[in-house]
Amino acid sequence: MNHPLHRRFRNAIALLALLLGIAGCSTVTPITKAELTPPTASNKELRRLPPPKGKIVVAVYNFRDQTGQFKQAPDSSFSTAVTQGAGSMLVKALLESKWFIPVERENMQDLLTERRVIRAIDPKELPAQNAPPLLPLLAAKVIFEGGVVGYEMNVRSGGAGVKYLGIGADTQYRMDQVTVNLRAVDVNSGRVLHSVMTTKTIFSYQADTSVFAFVRFKELLEAEVGFSQNEPAQLCLMDAIESAVGHLIVEGVREHTWLLENPDDANAPAFQSYSKAQLDRETSAIVPKLPTLTQSPADEGVARN
Repeated sequence: MNHPLHRRFRNAIALLALLLGIAGCSTVTPITKAELTPPTASNKELRRLPPPKGKIVVAVYNFRDQTGQFKQAPDSSFSTAVTQGAGSMLVKALLESKWFIPVERENMQDLLTERRVIRAIDPKELPAQNAPPLLPLLAAKVIFEGGVVGYEMNVRSGGAGVKYLGIGADTQYRMDQVTVNLRAVDVNSGRVLHSVMTTKTIFSYQADTSVFAFVRFKELLEAEVGFSQNEPAQLCLMDAIESAVGHLIVEGVREHTWLLENPDDANAPAFQSYSKAQLDRETSAIVPKLPTLTQSPADEGVARN
């Protein structure tokens, strides 16, 4: 005959196993359709910057991964740790800032080939309305150079766990860091006008719950449920690039490289947030402070080196 305490214990274990199963099913994300990439925190700040006195024609040639880092095991060692499309991200950030007019330079050969094709077509074979004059290409006044200069894996990691009578739970976290350098070069003189570096933390989190206990003689209950959440590396890189563009704009205004449409906009909240970050960087120590365990990934943001 079973003791009432044993029956209550078995019932509690069965209820816990049921709850674990329900929790495991709830963590499965249904398949969704493609959607626009959500804006980052730096993108929202970049869009809030006050307008310039005049937009500047700029060019981006090579803004690539300069780290040489590959993904760690168990991922493929032939896959790079960061995306190779950083140049496309930079062009997008320049467009959305409303401060610059980017011109195509990364795939310049494709553009020139298509222009030669247009010139080679006999004008008599095209209707008049479909044959507009071919405009001359825009010349850039500033070239944006730089790239992804750092990707540090496992900058900080840790976790916690507890088990009692075969029932336990544990959590683990890990932090990586990606660093971006962006500099503006004057086409007329070749002088580097401004250079900024930004760093973004990539946060990964994992939680597991397990049960391993005998509910009665020769009857073993074993259950395990877990989930993990990883910040997308490409979105973190995009965040760092957009932050670098914003800091470069503010630094250029402070040094009168380019001007605001309204000088009083230098006191705008969006402008002051970048200025405060630059001031904090100038007065802080050289070694960046790592976030504490009580900070959430959203609190870390993007730091400028």
